[in-house]
Amino acid sequence: MILAKKELKQYVCQDCGAVYPKWQGKCDACGEWNTIVEEVVGGGGFSNFNPRKSKGKEIEFVPLSGAEEQLDRLSTGIGELDRVCGGGLVAGSVILVGGDPGIGKSTLLLQACAKVADLPTRPEVYYISGEEAIGQVRIRARRLGLEKTPVNLASSTEIKDIIATLEKSNAAMVIIDSIQTMYLDEVDSTPGSVTQVRACSYELIKLAKRKGFTLFLVGHVTKQGEIAGPRVLEHMVDTVLYFEGERGHHFRILRAVKNRYGATDEIGVFEMQDKGLVEVANPSALFLAERQGNISGSCVFAGVEGSRPVLVEIQALVSPTGYSSPKRAVVGWDSNRLAMVLAVLEARCGMNLSSQDVYLNIAGGLRISEPAADLAVALAVISSLTNKPLPADMVIFGEIGLSGEIRAVAQPSLRLKEAKKLGFHSAIIPQGRSTDKKFSVDMDLHEIGNVQRLINLFN
Repeated sequence: MILAKKELKQYVCQDCGAVYPKWQGKCDACGEWNTIVEEVVGGGGFSNFNPRKSKGKEIEFVPLSGAEEQLDRLSTGIGELDRVCGGGLVAGSVILVGGDPGIGKSTLLLQACAKVADLPTRPEVYYISGEEAIGQVRIRARRLGLEKTPVNLASSTEIKDIIATLEKSNAAMVIIDSIQTMYLDEVDSTPGSVTQVRACSYELIKLAKRKGFTLFLVGHVTKQGEIAGPRVLEHMVDTVLYFEGERGHHFRILRAVKNRYGATDEIGVFEMQDKGLVEVANPSALFLAERQGNISGSCVFAGVEGSRPVLVEIQALVSPTGYSSPKRAVVGWDSNRLAMVLAVLEARCGMNLSSQDVYLNIAGGLRISEPAADLAVALAVISSLTNKPLPADMVIFGEIGLSGEIRAVAQPSLRLKEAKKLGFHSAIIPQGRSTDKKFSVDMDLHEIGNVQRLINLFN
């Protein structure tokens, strides 16, 4: 007796990709309402697979030692983009680019397309837009002065048509803008759904690996700032880039959060101008351009983003609260980290911050994530509370522990060399670092081992 296969169904959240055995109104994973949709996952129940009849081929194992394959990289002609990608584009690699609407993703990739297409070897470059008509892309190209570059432009959302076209091409670089607009008719769901994004990405990635061209996928982001669609998409690609920036500021940060061919947490800095995005060779000078010295609550933090040292201004404002519970407002840093630093200052230094509002801002719109900024934040808060400014030519870095100790951070010499290059003459650093033989720089160094010593700087 032969039993028919039963069609399996599951219920998938279209925002986060969470799977449920039955329909429900609210997704427990992301908290969104009415985003769970029924999807068919194929045949189930009884399977015709027989391991005795369906034998696979044995895979071949090799030792860890052996000749290393040399990666040939294609330069985009945009130094900051090459830096974030690890030194250029690797053939067959897939790069996912995410960012807020209007931040400049399409502008950057169109500029990269034009640069690559204008190389002496004349590689084939394809820009496929699913969001804009051809006329709209041409308007942007004309504004950027790129209308005469040999870029192959098309507007399409059907994956089958795109794959059939690229199969006959000798493409070196392909842009899909955006993956949420692509559609595969074998998948019974709307464009942008978790299933469609996953299926379309799989077909495009498979083609890019086989044909050997670099594939850029532009992705939308959710209100939490993460790339929309299934989380598995970030695992499928080789590189994940986030394009960051505040609309009120004129510069943009391209940050690598995953890179199989280079360093993670690398950043590229661009300035948005009328003619498009322009590279910023010295971001520290840009972030500190409008800084005013001898102002209480302001200090300069020497940070490291990937392999690049970056100096930014940290501003703090402490004022008496008018509420029953004091307010804590943070821009560009982790609010939980600020709460920890304030608790340490109260418990270990005896400072009274429970009746004070604390506002913290990373000037310029850059977002900092490394704990090395703890010491700079603490000094900015103390400076604002005491109304005593720090020296204008001083940089600060160090991590603060819960017991009040100042812990060492990575690459102190690199941070200080960048500060010295920009004209800073003194620094507050964790204790014990200047005795390192590799750690030598011509600056006046103040070593601090505990936060209690911070109060002495303002007496």
